[in-house]
Amino acid sequence: MNGFVLVEDRGEWVEVTLNRPERLNSFNDVMHRELRAALEEARDRGARCILLTGAGRGFCAGQDLGDRDPSKMDGPPDLSKTVRTFYAPLVRLIRSIEAPVICAVNGVAAGAGANLALACDIVLAAQSAKFIQSFSKVGLIPDTGGSWHLPRLLGEARAKGLALTAEPLPAQKAEDWGLIWKALPDEDLMTEARAMAEKFANGPTLGYALTKQAIQTAATDTLHDHLELEADFMKRCGESADYAEGVSAFLEKRSPEFKGK
Repeated sequence: MNGFVLVEDRGEWVEVTLNRPERLNSFNDVMHRELRAALEEARDRGARCILLTGAGRGFCAGQDLGDRDPSKMDGPPDLSKTVRTFYAPLVRLIRSIEAPVICAVNGVAAGAGANLALACDIVLAAQSAKFIQSFSKVGLIPDTGGSWHLPRLLGEARAKGLALTAEPLPAQKAEDWGLIWKALPDEDLMTEARAMAEKFANGPTLGYALTKQAIQTAATDTLHDHLELEADFMKRCGESADYAEGVSAFLEKRSPEFKGK
């Protein structure tokens, strides 16, 4: 490991930090592999929440363009290979993890870095943070799921505006537009993010997982099919130990002690 991704085991949950601060945590191939390995390990060991953030003054500036500079190559790069090898599998992995994945955007999130954040379940951002769809500045399209997430979260007009102009979107406006969950004072970001991760890690994990799945499939389901899915998922939740504990705690007027089962 090169230490481009740091992992802190916090018991029931895991904190993962992108760690190339001198390059605004931009991705090279090694950092891609380290991040995927960290997320897969957290998933496989049953972490009940994952918190993703960045070291230094920014969250992630996307791809390190120094690694994709045509002037230093024998021919033009095959960027489809980069997407299919690294970015698309990363988005699929994050979306498939059953535990909640929180992203704490501590500074600029540009290009693939912005869309990596949007792939997560809950996005919190420092007030000083900005989201930039910087692809058009170098003649590219929004990847890392950006061209899928943006119109679904914001509508076509705002999605095209952000993608075509590459104008920075301040964190507070991102919250106001519904792109992210919350913009927070810079000094409160990590305290709030860690408190949320701790809360999720002690919550009804099965219910969280099925909630994620239901919401993520809603865009492509018919209403009829989705109502059936809700019924199936409610059956599974109703049979869980967490539901029994939640009801008992409610009736007994005490705090529940969920086991994630």
